[in-house]
Amino acid sequence: MDSLITAAGRALAAGDPLGALKRVALREDAPALALRGLAMAQLGDLVRAKVLLRRAARAFGPKETMARARCVVAEAEIALVSRDLGWPAKALDAARVTLEEHGDRVNAAFARCLEVRRLVLIGRLDEAERTLADIDPAPFPPASRAAHELVVAGIALRRLQTKAARAALARADQAARRARIPALTAEVENASRVLDAPAARRIRSGEERVLRLEDVEALLASKAFVVDAWRHVVRDAGQAVSLARRPVLFALARALAEGWPGDVPRDARRPRIRIAVRG
Repeated sequence: MDSLITAAGRALAAGDPLGALKRVALREDAPALALRGLAMAQLGDLVRAKVLLRRAARAFGPKETMARARCVVAEAEIALVSRDLGWPAKALDAARVTLEEHGDRVNAAFARCLEVRRLVLIGRLDEAERTLADIDPAPFPPASRAAHELVVAGIALRRLQTKAARAALARADQAARRARIPALTAEVENASRVLDAPAARRIRSGEERVLRLEDVEALLASKAFVVDAWRHVVRDAGQAVSLARRPVLFALARALAEGWPGDVPRDARRPRIRIAVRG
């Protein structure tokens, strides 16, 4: 590998994408295209980054399977950041297998972390947790460590485990600052804001209060009887019953809960059903 490619790689690792581009901006060989793609991703131009990484993957020779696999992993990360869930997951799995076979354990583990991230985004939390348990983030460089902690935080948030989410986001913030990648730091900051943003509205005895996720977690852990208008579930400390397929019954439960401890007029308890008729 020539000196300019080496210098560009070091600049990227140090969080200096402009410094990397200065060294390879005019080059069209495969390693330069890959580095340019990574630099554009760090700068936030994800569309251009994806184009460059695809060109790089095509430009690498048939014997450079590791380089092509790394391009696939980088493109998968861009797709997830862009919330492009239509990106082929099998391509990422194949790239991970290639990296493992060639001894690149760090990038293989990062590819596995991306697979977990995708599972979280599509709501398969149990599978995501099982896969995440097999990943050791200790050897990860700072950027990969930050991405790993973001996945941990994402699962904790969806489980309403706010203490665990805050701890993971704090670790992600430290790793992102060590990586010195502005886009990554911004992603961690955006995720952290979720914890302090309004997450729900509680109505009790006719009074309304805005709740954060921590408040929602505490409410659901209490002995209160809760009618959850978001998930269409009624729950207490012992059990939860879904009424998602019983809209009339749920409307009745909600009307009674909002009127508690007072009575609810009969008209208010009568569900309003709108019927569409096709001629």
